[in-house]
Amino acid sequence: MLNQNQKLNPKLLDKDVEQVPIRFGYGEGLLKAGEENENVVALCADLTDSTKTSTFSKKFPERFVEMGIGEQSMASVASGMAAMGKVPFIASYAMFSPGRNWEQIRTTICYNNSNVKVAGAHAGISVGPDGGTHQAIEDIAITRVIPRMNVVVPCDSVEAKKATYASSKIEEPFYLRFAREPTPIVTTEESPFEVGKANLLRDAKNPQVAIIACGPSVYNSLMVAEELSREGIECLVLNNHTIKPMDETSVIDVARRAGRVVTVEEHQVKGGMGSAVAEVLVKNYPVFMEFVGVEDKFGQSGTQEELVEHYGMGISGIKEAVKRVINK
Repeated sequence: MLNQNQKLNPKLLDKDVEQVPIRFGYGEGLLKAGEENENVVALCADLTDSTKTSTFSKKFPERFVEMGIGEQSMASVASGMAAMGKVPFIASYAMFSPGRNWEQIRTTICYNNSNVKVAGAHAGISVGPDGGTHQAIEDIAITRVIPRMNVVVPCDSVEAKKATYASSKIEEPFYLRFAREPTPIVTTEESPFEVGKANLLRDAKNPQVAIIACGPSVYNSLMVAEELSREGIECLVLNNHTIKPMDETSVIDVARRAGRVVTVEEHQVKGGMGSAVAEVLVKNYPVFMEFVGVEDKFGQSGTQEELVEHYGMGISGIKEAVKRVINK
């Protein structure tokens, strides 16, 4: 059953559930942070509208810098701004930031512990027709390995707003990952959110599997749990939005309760959120696991729905993973 303490969207299980691009929440959260703190500034690499940085730039043009197609320079300039007391948010497509400017993020931002927030929009394969060159499915892996970097992957636009705002209050480097296409609204303004604290969205008395998901995959995971419940298979669903620092206590708790774990993410399986979960469990409470994500392949052109199904991250793929892990 859905966890009532999480105050989820009352229309979550309806066919007509509202869908909003997760990146919209970045624009709203950035604006809120800017209204409260005059030191918040925004930089963008020629994608102001697409990343929704435009929400901030229109209200605070004097605190916005259009960097053009210069992601490496954007990271370095932001680090300098942070050294002068500003709170810079830098935005581009995730393929280009943190993809193209990874070394600058590592050295000028994280090595110096600069208070810079990196917003990677259009992440995952659901970018769709833009194809493999624009589909960032390695970005969780390359950011979570950098010392001092926080990594947050919101499940919907509401959570993206909260994550963006929350990051402005924490004086550390952040990577915020956002999908492009409309995504079902899972949470509400009243839903609890805290960086580093996972949320148990679906509970069960005698769970057989714990599904641990992040980003847009959270919705499909909840739909799978509902369908499997009707088949007599009960699943917990944990929204593991903070990849780093991971909520190890919650991860271990659901693994203990269910005895088996399936991780779900729109990212490469190798090095992603599932790998991070496995790192926690292998040291603390080893269990049988299945990993749902992209299996060592590049993306390709197609619709969001086609690609999610093709790479086994749709409802049918998650259900198969749950049944496989039960039979281990």
